[in-house]
Amino acid sequence: MAERTSLAALELLVAVDDTGSISAAARELGVSQPTASAGLRRLERRLGVELLARGARGTSLTGAGRSAAAWARDVVSSSDRFEDAVAALRAGRGERLRVAASLTIAEYLAPRWLGALAGATTAGDGSPDVELVVRNSREVMELVLDGVAELGFVESPTVRRGLRARTVATDELVAVVAPRHPWARRRSVSPGELVTGHLVLREAGSGTRDVLEEALGQAGVRLPDHVTVLGSTVAVKTAVRHGDGITVLSALTVADDVAAGHLVTVPIAQLDLSRRLRVVWRDGATLSRTAQQLVTEAGAG
Repeated sequence: MAERTSLAALELLVAVDDTGSISAAARELGVSQPTASAGLRRLERRLGVELLARGARGTSLTGAGRSAAAWARDVVSSSDRFEDAVAALRAGRGERLRVAASLTIAEYLAPRWLGALAGATTAGDGSPDVELVVRNSREVMELVLDGVAELGFVESPTVRRGLRARTVATDELVAVVAPRHPWARRRSVSPGELVTGHLVLREAGSGTRDVLEEALGQAGVRLPDHVTVLGSTVAVKTAVRHGDGITVLSALTVADDVAAGHLVTVPIAQLDLSRRLRVVWRDGATLSRTAQQLVTEAGAG
């Protein structure tokens, strides 16, 4: 049997492809740059292919190097799946999936998707072990990038580098006030008027806040330096309902309050507050069977 290429060398090649340099790849893998450089030279000799183009401005992968890195990624992912499967056998349990989701999705959509996932599981497979972690969108992406969660569901307008994304639903933000608020009788308010009101908002890093700030920026308006910030949607709604504030939240989260007459929507003129809700996972990762099923359920409804 021919000698197999070192898995560590393939991990190093993938890290160079991911980070763009040998030094960054070395830091990611916790080795010195000379060690990484020597490992790549050995890999080139082993394969008989020039993987790196070395020049005065630095080192980059050749076309052959990029192709080899793509194949190496499959090998590394397969090794990871093997280790995970053996770990599950040792623990005497079935497949476990950790999911991170932003607050709106976690409260109003994820329970439906997880219920559908459980219902789709056949008796022979057993129920998957799923853990749902609730954070704001920025923190969700960090958890997925760090490998703490396999999947993440986010509401933010942009996705971090190193993540793949797929749209699973659409949503719209709406401005709401208490029924006694003077704006409750307005047909609309302008973006400029909105930022002069007593705003009560989610914290920076939440998808709702990010979408609002981006929409205002496109209208040439920015949030004031000081607004009331609360860490949960329920807290924001309660503050507005019993005070003189105005907030902007997902239509999903205020539908029942508006229907009951506790809150009133206020149209914001010339402001696009539509957004995409997305599932994210690490670029290059091979999703587990349960994760793939959850992505399917989320996209289906």
